[in-house]
Parts: sequence; structure tokens; C-alpha cells
Amino acid sequence: MSGVSPRVRRALLLRSFAVQGSWNYRTLIGTGFAFVLLPALRAAHAGDEAGLRRALARHAELFNSHPYLATVAAGAVARLEAEGAAPELVGRFKSALRGSLGSLGDRLVWLTWRPACALLGVCLLLAGAPWWAAAGVFLLAYNALHLWLRAWALDVGLRDGLQVGRALRESPLERLGERAAGAGALLAGFGAVLAFGGAGARGTDQLLGPAALAAGILLGFRTRRVAFALLAATLAAGALYLRTR
Repeated sequence: MSGVSPRVRRALLLRSFAVQGSWNYRTLIGTGFAFVLLPALRAAHAGDEAGLRRALARHAELFNSHPYLATVAAGAVARLEAEGAAPELVGRFKSALRGSLGSLGDRLVWLTWRPACALLGVCLLLAGAPWWAAAGVFLLAYNALHLWLRAWALDVGLRDGLQVGRALRESPLERLGERAAGAGALLAGFGAVLAFGGAGARGTDQLLGPAALAAGILLGFRTRRVAFALLAATLAAGALYLRTR
């Protein structure tokens, strides 16, 4: 048991959406992290106003993480505070955790999931769907992972405490990232077919479709953030061109 009440859990999750609200170059998301933790700190230091202020000041110091996975740290730290862990232990734990949460979240969300969802929306647009439908599908697909990730990460932190490193290594996030990268590659090829082939294309245009599909599959697995952005921009320009012909 984590020792954190359901009411505090809900407050941690809701406040996590504002974890970047006070981002700055001195503490990064440190002050936002303290804001997220405040309900747990109030419960852990009930009746001790001075202890609450000291704990809040400690957690407002430098901290960084991917914003969607910050709830891993918030849950684990909330559990440690509820159990009365020493401040030095909590500080070392946060320092050890922040790098892995940042790199894991960046790879999964920024480098694979977001580009794949953007390509899905572009493909729908190229296929003739209204712009609002393509944008709606993008938002639904992207936030399905986003919202699940925040809630899942908080549960992991509260459940495992100091052992969250093992839980993250055994989590399905790496496999999910690989599948999202594969889906992005296929969508890139499909989008290229739609952009360069077009409905009713003839002659050499018909040859461009299969070639673009093959290139999308082969290159999609090797792309990174800049390449995905350039590809999405190119496909969007192709969509506008087709609609003006």
C-alpha cells in the first residue's frame, strides 16, 4: 500500500497537467513538480506547517522530466513522503530518476507517437477527409496515449516507490514505441502515395506511388524528429497542391 488516499491521488493526477506551468531556466519543472506534490505534502505533514514549508521548498528545486512521465516521480515521492523517508534519500532518488524519465518520454512521445499521429491526420486529409475530421482523429489518437500515460505513470510511482526503475524496465513502453515507429513508417509511405499519386493519376504518376511507398517503409524506421517533421511538411504541401489542381 502506498499510504496515499484516493483523494490525493486524484489531485496529483489533475495537477500534473500544469507541471510545466512555471517552467524556467533555473528550476526547469521543479516549481511545477512542487505544485503537483502539494496535496501529498499537506497530507504527510498535517499539523506541521513548518515541516510542510520545508518539504515544499525542497521539491521546488531543480527537477526535470518528460511532462507526461513526471507522474512516475510524483507518485513515488508522494509515497516516500507518506512513509516518512529522509529528505536526503528523496533528493537522491529524484536526481537518479529524472534523466531516465526524460529520455524515455522523449523517445516514445516526441520521436514516435506524435509524428505517427500527425501522419495519420495528413493521410486522412490526403484521402479527402474534411480538415476538421483529420484534426479530430489526430487529437483523439495522440491524447489516447497521453492521458493513459499520465494515469499509468502515477499508478506505477505510487505502487513501486523506490523500485520504479525496475517497473519502467519491465514496462511495455519500449515495445509501444517500436510499434508506433513501424506504424509511422507505413503511414509515411501511404501518405506519399496519396500525395504524389493522387486520385486518377496516370502514366509516370502511377509509378511514383509504389516507389514512394517503398521509400516510406525503408526510411521511416530510420527517421528522427527533424526528418519526420520535414516529411510531414512535404506531405502537407502535397495535399494543398492536389487540392488546388
